Amino acid sequence: MTRERPHAHRPLGPDDYLRAERLLARRDPVMRDLIRAHGRCGLSRSHREDPFVALVEAIVWQQLSGKAAATIYGRLLARLQTAQPTPRGILELTVDEMRACGLSGAKTAYIRDLAAQVGAGGVHLDALQLLDDEGVIAELTKVKGIGRWTAEMFLIFRLQRPDVFPAGDLGIVNAIRRAYGLRKPPTHAKLHRLAEPWRPYRSIASWYLWQSLDVQPGAPGV
Repeated sequence: MTRERPHAHRPLGPDDYLRAERLLARRDPVMRDLIRAHGRCGLSRSHREDPFVALVEAIVWQQLSGKAAATIYGRLLARLQTAQPTPRGILELTVDEMRACGLSGAKTAYIRDLAAQVGAGGVHLDALQLLDDEGVIAELTKVKGIGRWTAEMFLIFRLQRPDVFPAGDLGIVNAIRRAYGLRKPPTHAKLHRLAEPWRPYRSIASWYLWQSLDVQPGAPGV
């Protein structure tokens, strides 16, 4: 079992995905069926090279369906006239221009504050890869508007950490309820009990759950 456990701070690699799929299929028949239905894990295709981009996407996706968030994000990129947001580009937009894209006042403020802090060097996003998962969450949640869910999306989609389980994600809750045939939404405790056999690859299991609903937070176009 030891050889199947990836290094805590190392991002997922090709061999990890193969091991993860085998482990999940062996330990959980429901997960085995999801893997058969959706094929090889595509989480690596969702990788966000730029940490600022990963956080902006995660903020946009907060409390929205994937389709609505993707529409708003697309409008933001069109307004920026670039393939991805940058701190300078965000700060060159006015609040009204950002609101016109469909962003709420709160999300506009969060993204602008993040851009200002990153641009001024107050937040060092590249250094986060040196921290363990809880350390990354603790650092990111110091930034206004970034909660645990946003930090977890950063861990999964930017840092490609293997064992993140976003139990507070509505898509995960709905996917588990459907996949396991539950009559009621599972409690937080039940979610974690169901996810326990997926260690140390709960990020990959989460990807399959999102795929079962055809959604993927923070990863437009994937």
